[in-house]
Amino acid sequence: MEVNCFILASRSPRRQELLTLVIPDFTSVPSQFDEQKLMGQGLAPEQLVQKLSFGKAKEVFERENQNAVVIGGDTVVVSPEGRVFGIPKDRKEAFNMLSALSGKVHRVLTGVTIYGQVHRSFVCSTEVEFYPLSKRDIDEYLDTGEPFDKAGAYGIQGYGATLVKEIRGDYFNVVGFPIARFKRELKDFLG
Repeated sequence: MEVNCFILASRSPRRQELLTLVIPDFTSVPSQFDEQKLMGQGLAPEQLVQKLSFGKAKEVFERENQNAVVIGGDTVVVSPEGRVFGIPKDRKEAFNMLSALSGKVHRVLTGVTIYGQVHRSFVCSTEVEFYPLSKRDIDEYLDTGEPFDKAGAYGIQGYGATLVKEIRGDYFNVVGFPIARFKRELKDFLG
């Protein structure tokens, strides 16, 4: 399949930066897909991120350019108890998320959809273990301002790295885009 136009259905600077490693020339168009309509439907976390990435890619494809290939992505953090953490609404929610992850292993899931005249989706999972965090540790991290636009209220590529004891799996998945897996999926998609 020959493609002359790629669109990333995201405003995430992390996804944009990583995507340039595989596709140097693309347009970034934030999706207007209503994520809330999938929340609370009782979907397994893997299904949720896959459907969110699909919804974002499809919405941009239909609105922007049906001759393009659109890449959609969504990342969530799954607590040890199975709760899905997206981007925190406020400081209190961010504090509660980080408290729930303190000293424990959680999963980071990213769903990615490649959407054109045909489409494919995949989910990547990485385990992350946090050091035990005191109230002061969490407050100091929140004071950096970093957690408020990131799933699970932390960014492993920034100050959040100081919270992480160990990861098992794809580091870039935790950043928000499993670029190595994406490269292989895109190659198969394009044939």
